[in-house]
Amino acid sequence: MKAKDIMTSNVVTVHKNATIKEIAKALVDNDISGVPVVNDDGVLVGIVSEGDLLHKEAFPKTPEYVNVLGAIVFYNGLQRFNADFKKLLAEQAVNIMTEEVVTIAEEEEIEEIAQLMLEHGIKRLPVVKSGKVVGIVSRADLVRLLVC
Repeated sequence: MKAKDIMTSNVVTVHKNATIKEIAKALVDNDISGVPVVNDDGVLVGIVSEGDLLHKEAFPKTPEYVNVLGAIVFYNGLQRFNADFKKLLAEQAVNIMTEEVVTIAEEEEIEEIAQLMLEHGIKRLPVVKSGKVVGIVSRADLVRLLVC
């Protein structure tokens, strides 16, 4: 079985300039937990999940260890702190989205899809063709296969 056999074809997307409120509304209105972000040409440029939006409600944690003498800040890595802080200040999809999106093709086998989700700790995989979103496969789509 392949992605095209189980994917949702009518994919909800948001534009890269969508506001945080518009993104949240899209998630709530469509009862989804993540949404692909597209540019003016409809090409996938990122993805926003509920987890990304949580940064708007919670401030980045105080660094776990600060060595003032060495001016070294440890916060699960400085890169992670910077990413969390950027999302806190975000006002549009382009500022809060994850840019490095793991994607699949329509012909991707189910076993490979499950493996990608596990390896990357992700809940959904956009199905792309020529850079455009043609579907999406979620964990729920894979779980549904267990009852068939």
